[in-house]
Amino acid sequence: MTAQIESFPVGRRRLAALLGHVAQVEDPRDVRRILHPLPEILFLVVCGTIADCDDYEDIAAWGTAHLDVLREHLPYAHGVPGERWLTILMNRINPALFAAAFADWVRESWPHRVDQVAIDGKISRRSHDRSAGAAPLHLVSAFATTARLVLAQEAVPDTANELAAIPPLLARLGAENGLKGALVSIDAIATNGAIAQAITEQGADDLLAVKANQPTLRAEVEAAFAEAPALDTCITLDKGHGRIEERRAAVLRETDWLAGARRFPGELRLPNATCLIRVEARVETKGAVRTETRFFISSRALTATDAATAVREHWAIENRLHWVLDVTFADDQSRLRKGHGGRNIATVRHFALNLVRTAADTRSLKSRRKLAGWNPDYLDAILSSWPN
Repeated sequence: MTAQIESFPVGRRRLAALLGHVAQVEDPRDVRRILHPLPEILFLVVCGTIADCDDYEDIAAWGTAHLDVLREHLPYAHGVPGERWLTILMNRINPALFAAAFADWVRESWPHRVDQVAIDGKISRRSHDRSAGAAPLHLVSAFATTARLVLAQEAVPDTANELAAIPPLLARLGAENGLKGALVSIDAIATNGAIAQAITEQGADDLLAVKANQPTLRAEVEAAFAEAPALDTCITLDKGHGRIEERRAAVLRETDWLAGARRFPGELRLPNATCLIRVEARVETKGAVRTETRFFISSRALTATDAATAVREHWAIENRLHWVLDVTFADDQSRLRKGHGGRNIATVRHFALNLVRTAADTRSLKSRRKLAGWNPDYLDAILSSWPN
């Protein structure tokens, strides 16, 4: 395998690095019966996914039709496996090791320190198996909002909620100082002392939402803003797509009460809190007006302008990752239910999305995928378009 990796041209060293990381993933098969080495399988699945294939049947068919393209990179001495064997093999690969290989590749391929990391969960809605009583696949992903890169993901354990997946995800992201200096934003489920401390331990700051599921805390934050004599504020206005949105962000720095002694057992305390944030939004669409007020707590001393930007950037994970996975990669339509296939193809989609976004043109992601499936030269350009 090392010789194969070293044969990659300079322009594809990061792709070679991925194969190097993947080569460390344990192959569950009997070594005496392996016709299709694991790196060949994963390279096929990634290329097929980039080339607008959304399931293993399409990937196997694409690989058969483009075997000469694949052989420009790896031997494929026995061709490519059919859909049945491809499904079986992907079901058996250890998803935790595969996800770790992906995170290591991202860290090596995009070594620049990230400014803000948004963490949020997504359910692949059609991946449930009612006959076996299996819930749909639920992944918590970390997204670099400025670079628009998926950094890592962690599966939510069965019968648990997203909170259980966040600490191991933070630990993975924080390896080799990967989170040092970053602002980590998470929804209200993670607004607790343990998560805030876990973020701080990685050398990062937190931005945590306060919602109605924490009524006591929300009431206290609302009261703090109502009683504040003066606030740092800023107003932003956006127009487009038939809507006008005005957002007014305000920052309050009096947070000593969040670090004080508990008044009753289990009361939330965030000793590292530095500021409170209130964002009031007024959205006007076709004569209808909607208003919304959201609150956040952060360990970073943000200005009102910085807070407004950070809050807006957090929601980038919804429209730049989750929406793209559903609309462009058909994630919600995936019916992979057996073994580890669902988790592994989710990792592959993240890998493919990161690669497709490196293309140096103005086409949509959907058009890039289709063109990659039609034109081997364009696929090769995507595999070679690495940022500086």
